[in-house]
Amino acid sequence: MKKILIFSVFAIIAFSCADKKAKTPGVDGRKVFKQNCVVCHGLDGKLGANGSKDLTLSKMSLDERKAIVKNGKGAMVGLGAFLKPAEIQAVSEYTLKLK
Repeated sequence: MKKILIFSVFAIIAFSCADKKAKTPGVDGRKVFKQNCVVCHGLDGKLGANGSKDLTLSKMSLDERKAIVKNGKGAMVGLGAFLKPAEIQAVSEYTLKLK
């Protein structure tokens, strides 16, 4: 279990550093999600790997989601050091659309 968690953390960091070409205006939240979140949450937000929550069932507000993406929670690593504020906004908005 620890190996999976450690791998996931490194994968998130590697994916988040891989593509910084996106400009802050018009950031594609789906692309940010695919680069940073699918390891644990899956493409549809329902994977639940490493204890991650099913994002399709979440009742959190946009601001709550942004705070968790930025600062992390539990086993989830905060991405505030790796993502621009516009990317955090875009990926948080994208998670609201997952069904």
